[in-house]
Amino acid sequence: MTERKPPGMKTQDWVEAQIKRAQQAGEFDDLAGAGKPLELADGHDPDWWVKDFIRRENIETDALLPSAMQLRKEKQQVHEKVRGMRRESDVREYLAELNKRIRLAIRDTTGPVVPTGLVDEDVVIAQWRMERPAREPLPRPAEEPRPKKKSFWQRLFS
Repeated sequence: MTERKPPGMKTQDWVEAQIKRAQQAGEFDDLAGAGKPLELADGHDPDWWVKDFIRRENIETDALLPSAMQLRKEKQQVHEKVRGMRRESDVREYLAELNKRIRLAIRDTTGPVVPTGLVDEDVVIAQWRMERPAREPLPRPAEEPRPKKKSFWQRLFS
């Protein structure tokens, strides 16, 4: 544990004295990475640590965009997104939710102004229907003729 700074000494002088004492004691000898250059990414980029963190943690860079830009990119990719949906109700629900988020972004005055119009639900649904394979009607099982039901009197006397 380090000793406390003497009351009349400046902090900078005290830190320097601590470093000199450690150097004389040999505490800085044989450290890992001694004599090797520092790994500074991108030629001394001030944001190297952010870029390294994004790469190391596999974070999608789209998450760093302003919300208006994210919505614009999502609007451009809406056809690919709905292509995988199976029901029209799911497509309508997704488009309604997307349009709701776009309306909120249009009303929001903070951040960059990125023109993003609403998604035309009818156009997207029409294209979604065209891309869907036509469903063949299920074959109806052949109905066997049922015997005619006997009346009460016929059942009573048979």
